Amino acid sequence: MITTKDIQELRAKTGAGIVDCKDALTEANGDIEKAIEILREKGKAAASRKAGRIAAEGLVDSYIHFGGKIGVLVEVNCETDFVARSDEFKELVHNIAIHIAAANPLYVNVEDVPTEDLEKEKEILKNQALNEGKPANVVEKMVEGRIKKYYKDVCLMEQEYVKDTSKTIKDLIIEATGKIGEKISIRRFVRMEVGEGLEKRSDNLAEEVAKQVANMKNK
Repeated sequence: MITTKDIQELRAKTGAGIVDCKDALTEANGDIEKAIEILREKGKAAASRKAGRIAAEGLVDSYIHFGGKIGVLVEVNCETDFVARSDEFKELVHNIAIHIAAANPLYVNVEDVPTEDLEKEKEILKNQALNEGKPANVVEKMVEGRIKKYYKDVCLMEQEYVKDTSKTIKDLIIEATGKIGEKISIRRFVRMEVGEGLEKRSDNLAEEVAKQVANMKNK
């Protein structure tokens, strides 16, 4: 059964008309993700129609977290300066910065993952599956499934949105595109964490003090 809530959700994600959303949901037997594909194929989804436009305006926003321990800069683009200055767009960009701080993605899109890194990950996953004793004929399918999980871990657009895990960042952008009426795209980001990449001491301070006290007693 197609509900009003389903139609509203599909409309928010695609920007398509109410009738088009209802028809797509009916055709997809209530499956929203499939309905989105149907709308895109028919050219009814506003986000799809705007995909070819140029988004050269936008904002660079920052977010500092955990007492200055984590910092994020992110650039999100739109089509006009009018939208870039709107509170709705500013909130979207800031929420994306917060998400990046929390989820620590490495890339924006799946296509941004270097081929060398992807092949290395596939090899690791393949060896893991073989070491688990999986038959060779199912290893490839397992690797394919685990690569999708890898993309969700490292690619911003594939990650579950930290403020609403029922949607991905890709869904968030599609929804915002439908509401705002312009093409929106995340161009780049930088995430910095204090001490990242530096070798940290692994010894326990309490143990070190205890050793020093013991040495003093033995003298």
